[in-house]
Amino acid sequence: MKLYTVTYAGETFPAAETAPGTLARLPYGTMNDLLTDDPAHRDGVLAGLDAGTIPLPACKVLAPIPSPRQDVICLGMNYQKHKTEAEQFDKEAFTREKARAVYFSKRANACPGPGDPIPGHFDIVDSLDYETELAVILGKDAVRVAEADAFDFVFGYTIVNDVSARNLQTSHKQWTFGKGLDGFTPMGPCIVTKDAFAQPPAQAIRTWINGELRQDAVTDELIFGIAHIIHELSQGMALQAGTVIATGTPAGVGMGFDPPKFLKKGDVVKCFIEGIGELENTVE
Repeated sequence: MKLYTVTYAGETFPAAETAPGTLARLPYGTMNDLLTDDPAHRDGVLAGLDAGTIPLPACKVLAPIPSPRQDVICLGMNYQKHKTEAEQFDKEAFTREKARAVYFSKRANACPGPGDPIPGHFDIVDSLDYETELAVILGKDAVRVAEADAFDFVFGYTIVNDVSARNLQTSHKQWTFGKGLDGFTPMGPCIVTKDAFAQPPAQAIRTWINGELRQDAVTDELIFGIAHIIHELSQGMALQAGTVIATGTPAGVGMGFDPPKFLKKGDVVKCFIEGIGELENTVE
């Protein structure tokens, strides 16, 4: 099932696609309310939906979670070829011990949705980059989860573009500032519930910049898989329902080219994951 947050007839609300191109309004104020509902009750609500009457093409589609409850948890260099290209770009900034996952937090007070602009912040950014990522969304609190049980805590998946200011990321020797500027977490177009995919998902993941294919991989090529991530983090960090985890990006980001191909004003970034859809935004 695909779940959206939309604006329609002057109201903003979460909705489910009950037939291709047709939505049913959900009985929740926001997507965060749905995600934090009792799982058994939520499952009953989703299973009992009537046929929708709202035409999706008539809606403004927002990020499925326009304002996450907390920062997005991200994985750095979690595809091997991307790890290699990052280390080649800046060995000092990106060389990490392969046996350990690289985690960081991404400030996401307001996430742009499909069609919304990506602010370039070009007064302080000279190396704007893109990163298409499969994002995992938890549907219940996860504390000390066994790896074998990790997918029991997954509600669904969406696309996140982990927009990055490489000059800030490398010069500050940490990633919070360079990854967390306003508008740097485009998300969408929808949440796809986990039953739509194998666990872990093995979906094509691609990025086009102005129509040029830059990234092309499969989401099961992660160095540290989804079950490992949920297990490891939950051993000492309570992961609340609604938590968004961006699992890393494949090779082909702007800094991976020689010379680098960073984003500029007017560039169109199209992120795609098979089974979820497209997230397209223009840099302003």
